[in-house]
Amino acid sequence: MAKNENVASVLAFEKKLVPSDAYMYGTQWDARDQTVPLKLKEKSVRGTISNRLKPAVQKDPAKLNKEVEKPNLQTVDACALQTEQDTLQLHFTLKVLGGVHQPSACNNAAFKQSYVQAVKKYVEMQGFKELARRYALNIANARFLWRNRFGAEAIEVQVNALNKGSEQEWRFDALNYSPRDMEINDESVNSLAERIAQVLSSEDDFLMLDVVCYAKVGKAQDVYPSEELVLDKGKGNKSKVLYHVDGIAAMHSQKIGNALRTIDSWYPDFSDLEASAGPIAIEPYGAVTNLGKAYRTPKDKQDFYMLFDKWARGGELVRAEDEHYVMAVLVRGGVFGESDK
Repeated sequence: MAKNENVASVLAFEKKLVPSDAYMYGTQWDARDQTVPLKLKEKSVRGTISNRLKPAVQKDPAKLNKEVEKPNLQTVDACALQTEQDTLQLHFTLKVLGGVHQPSACNNAAFKQSYVQAVKKYVEMQGFKELARRYALNIANARFLWRNRFGAEAIEVQVNALNKGSEQEWRFDALNYSPRDMEINDESVNSLAERIAQVLSSEDDFLMLDVVCYAKVGKAQDVYPSEELVLDKGKGNKSKVLYHVDGIAAMHSQKIGNALRTIDSWYPDFSDLEASAGPIAIEPYGAVTNLGKAYRTPKDKQDFYMLFDKWARGGELVRAEDEHYVMAVLVRGGVFGESDK
């Protein structure tokens, strides 16, 4: 087979939204200037046998009784507010970088030239305004709280731009913004989005944001740091290991980043109420691991590679939404080299 001269077998992009880990503190809603770092605690519990049993055991009452009377002993990590605290404070920083115009690695000059032209055209026509508005929405709606968002009586998000000489601050009532609605237009959100779009459209600018979120979840209530992936559970004595940094309960930067890039409402099944998962995180195949489903498949010609290969070589995409999606994957970053055979 003839070698394609417009193929980049080495192609990579650095991520342009760079969050830190998010640290967790306890405080009171009416005295938020007094915060205490949240620590993990170990709990040892005696659970019941509740997993699905073999049919032979299910049908024999004696065997069933013998099985369920076995102790299910577990040691787990837990995290909760103190007895006088009713509010979780989550604190992280977010660096927004420009420079999506240039791959961090590309071994084909012809491909790179056509790609750069495609990006310049996108910046001229769209200016990253739509993507920036959606990223700003996910800051305003506190999607990054994940499980901690549910059942909160009140949530306030405070955002500060720290760039010297261009400091700015925003305040959001997160419960006014539905995480399932990516079409919200709001003056404060648009103001934050404008700063983000300006940087993403640039070749070498940056924006440093400081994000502090307060969620009133109730006195002494459990809160939920990230759970560690323990590859070899046989070596540990805990069935759940939570994340901490120097003793402070925290959420992984990857989990914060996933929340911020949960902006894809352009995939084929989104308008189908039964099939839709709501906005999903930007991924090359639209993968949602907890549902075991890829929402963007090569069969539908809606995956990143199908769209990117055409667009980056000077082709036109049918919908503006497809261009937004392609650019969002590049903002996410990754290695996208293609075989030249």
